[in-house]
Amino acid sequence: MPRPNTLGEYLRARRELVDPADAGLNVAGVRRTPGLRREEVATLAGISADYYLRLEQGRDRNPSSQVLEALARVLGLDATATQYLLGLSAARPSRTRRPRREVVPTGIGQLLDVLELPAFVESRMFDVLAANRLATALSPGIRPGENRLRSMFLDPAEQDLHPGWEQYIGGMVAAFRGSLGTDVDDPRLAQLVGELSLGSELFRQLWARHDVKPLAGGLTRMHHPEVGMLELRREKLPIGDSDGQLLVIYHAEPGSETASSLGLLGSLAADVLREPRTSSRG
Repeated sequence: MPRPNTLGEYLRARRELVDPADAGLNVAGVRRTPGLRREEVATLAGISADYYLRLEQGRDRNPSSQVLEALARVLGLDATATQYLLGLSAARPSRTRRPRREVVPTGIGQLLDVLELPAFVESRMFDVLAANRLATALSPGIRPGENRLRSMFLDPAEQDLHPGWEQYIGGMVAAFRGSLGTDVDDPRLAQLVGELSLGSELFRQLWARHDVKPLAGGLTRMHHPEVGMLELRREKLPIGDSDGQLLVIYHAEPGSETASSLGLLGSLAADVLREPRTSSRG
């Protein structure tokens, strides 16, 4: 099986997103293809057009850091994307992996149980590895065995919880690439990307952009069917010695309406937990 040309795909995707005017070029007339031409990138980076073509085609996979930094400047990459590009050139050959089960540290599992906020643990692949009852009450898609990216793109119920989710889902895809880094030879990744590509045209478009951004928390708005609109902060905290696992916690501004709604949601979840199970036998 041929090695994936990740470096070349990334260069081509980013080149096609650059406005020639932003690169300082005066362009007359209408171009048939978007972005910069290969020879323009090469000239601006101070390398030969033939060498740049070899990079995109995967015939040269070991450019110097100076060449890559020059290309990053031409392509307008920020610090995160530049580090990603540098990492691609040092990526190791593809290898067969054996699937392994990720285990959440015992202490983190205990912390989830006592936290009175929605919280869960996700892997580098955005798989939900553990979640407390309040996180699942916030979104049924936050439960062990689910994948956050799959839920957002393929589960209409999850999408209904997030008004205007299309406006920020690109950031989630870019953060997914940032989480994976240059570790792109995991067969689970190919399976997930294939499933999402078949099920969502929007995912195909966003994935093809090769955007990269660091993992970070932020503000999120959710419309919960039982407690209404929620304005939450999402924190993503790295878990040490865990191969990239993150502790994700949702919280609200103290004294806010959302804080009261979270309290109500916790009460509702506790009531469900206390409900006696009915026997299925007559």
